[in-house]
Amino acid sequence: MSKEIRAEIVVNATPEKIWSILTNFDNYPNWNPFIKSIKGDVKIGNKITARIEPPEASGMTFKPKVLTFETNKEFSWLGHLLFKGLFDGAHKFELNDNGNGTTTFIQSEKFDGILLPLFKNMLENNTKRGFEAMNKKLKELAEQN
Repeated sequence: MSKEIRAEIVVNATPEKIWSILTNFDNYPNWNPFIKSIKGDVKIGNKITARIEPPEASGMTFKPKVLTFETNKEFSWLGHLLFKGLFDGAHKFELNDNGNGTTTFIQSEKFDGILLPLFKNMLENNTKRGFEAMNKKLKELAEQN
């Protein structure tokens, strides 16, 4: 059994502009309402440290492995709660150039693991709202200039 959460938004900015905001991890505490920090050397195969704080839910710090990091296109990671198979999340940020000065930004995560039923309600509510809040703030920042 798995569960996917997805939130997408059209941003009036280029993928390059959005990517520069998305990958400026030092600035996350200043604007990001969902992912409070990403630390470490963000390269494919490396482990990083991420802190998420979904609305009206407990925050969580974890050490996911970077799966993709393709400039102006995609950044993804795979994280586990304690160990693989218990509660796993494959998180992805996608930037799709619409060819008209706008970009569709998609944030998604696919969850698996034996504890998934325990977290299902939180994922559908708090985590989904966290994705939407982050997407909205990213759009605001990218469209400012």
